[in-house]
Amino acid sequence: MLKYIQNSFLFLVLILVVSCAEDPTPKPNAYLRLSYPEANYNEVNLDVPFTFQKNEFATQVGVKKMGGLDNYGVNIEYSNLKGTIFLTYKSIHKDSTSLVEFMRDAQNFTQKHTIIADEIVEQVYLNDERKVYGMFYEIGGNAASQSQFYVTDSVNHFLTGSLYFYAKPNYDSILPAAKYLEKDIKQIMESVTWK
Repeated sequence: MLKYIQNSFLFLVLILVVSCAEDPTPKPNAYLRLSYPEANYNEVNLDVPFTFQKNEFATQVGVKKMGGLDNYGVNIEYSNLKGTIFLTYKSIHKDSTSLVEFMRDAQNFTQKHTIIADEIVEQVYLNDERKVYGMFYEIGGNAASQSQFYVTDSVNHFLTGSLYFYAKPNYDSILPAAKYLEKDIKQIMESVTWK
């Protein structure tokens, strides 16, 4: 038994000597470093009533004719980021109520995120030269979409857009990609030209 106690004591002394050699230093926090390519924009001229510029980083652009006379869906896919910018175009009918309805629907669609969103920041967009007027929404928090917008010429054209990722909303995780694609959405808004 005495030999067992001596061995245990020797073992403890050895651990203390080895562990006390240096002062422990805490490791710095690690942050995920994500880098995306610098955006290069090219004009997209599809068989729809408007043109716009998209980032070359987008992997695919799809067009779908939707219900109605001149209604289209355009999907701009970013497979590397697991996200898509969805555009929906609607032609404004001659009666003035359709523009009001379209704007109300776009605003209500964004406001549905207030249940989950931490904040919704609105930015007005006006371009009298190209007759493009609208609103950009930046949505903070674990909402399904982090960016949404609408633009119109107030007479014939109405375009909405929203960003979605193929993942459960986790704002901290998708924030770098959301900020990168926010610039692409603003470029779409700023480059829209009606045909």
